Amino acid sequence: MAAPRSWGLWSFCCRGWSRVLPGCRLPGLRSSWPRGPLGARPLSQEKRATETHFGFETVSEEEKRGKVYQVFESVAKKYDMMNDMMSLGIHRIWKDLLLWKMRPFPGTQLLDVAGGTGDIAFRFLNYVQAQHQRKEKRQLRAQQNLSWEEIAKKYQNEEDSLGGSHVMVCDINKEMLKIGKQKARAQGYKAGLAWVLGDAEELPFDDDKFDVYTIAFGIRNVTHIDRALQEAHRVLKPGGRFLCLEFSQVNNPLVSRLYDVYSFQVIPVLGEVIAGDWKSYQYLVESIRQFPSQEEFKEMIEDAGFQKVTYENLTSGIVAIHSGFKL
Repeated sequence: MAAPRSWGLWSFCCRGWSRVLPGCRLPGLRSSWPRGPLGARPLSQEKRATETHFGFETVSEEEKRGKVYQVFESVAKKYDMMNDMMSLGIHRIWKDLLLWKMRPFPGTQLLDVAGGTGDIAFRFLNYVQAQHQRKEKRQLRAQQNLSWEEIAKKYQNEEDSLGGSHVMVCDINKEMLKIGKQKARAQGYKAGLAWVLGDAEELPFDDDKFDVYTIAFGIRNVTHIDRALQEAHRVLKPGGRFLCLEFSQVNNPLVSRLYDVYSFQVIPVLGEVIAGDWKSYQYLVESIRQFPSQEEFKEMIEDAGFQKVTYENLTSGIVAIHSGFKL
């Protein structure tokens, strides 16, 4: 299948948004630019068709956007199952660690980019709800004169159970968002959650809107990582936090050799057997190898304006959590 041209993908995103929330405008979403999803700024006409990488293949930037879109459109239905198979379930621990490092509080406004299937969003809602319930219990114990009706009313208020927290899931791929919304309905997530079709390089939100920005296993698929980081900085409030969970370069020689064998000889086979898609998983493996080293990525985050940037290697260095603050 030929890769779609950028104008085709852009109009597709526009149609997708009109079906997601017809006739509705969420607070903080840009609306001053016409014909973009959620009023997002249209991709600049001045961007040159320079070359970049799509895995180990050299392609034009325009072509890469289409190819990456096709990959995630293809793998969306089997995405969660393949994550479990490829990581032996360890990806769940990595995502838990991301939330523990975030330590959100009730009232936190989170933007989760490239989070279409909702894994980070659901963990965030669970975390802040549990934290808010502990706070409510402490307050109830201190107010012994409340009636049972008043106590029951507090626990029945679904919105209040999050303490004002909210998560906005933003993904450029319609199929990934579709799977995420299906999971949310099946698992009963309603309050404090919204889904937005949008590009990490051209976020459809006003400045200084979010307390935390997360992106898990998504930034390596962005054509211009520097632009995505600049957008992350723009939409965060002063004092806001950037958190990125991504594969890293393995420094241990033995682990690195084992990781290469598993990546190139096992993962594409699993993709073919389980998802019927060898090529997409071959690309996902290759894209990991093309991602900058931990130190190089740390410098890119600092160049975008973030302060106090750190990274923490997980599972023998296979994955790292990068974080920084907008001061």
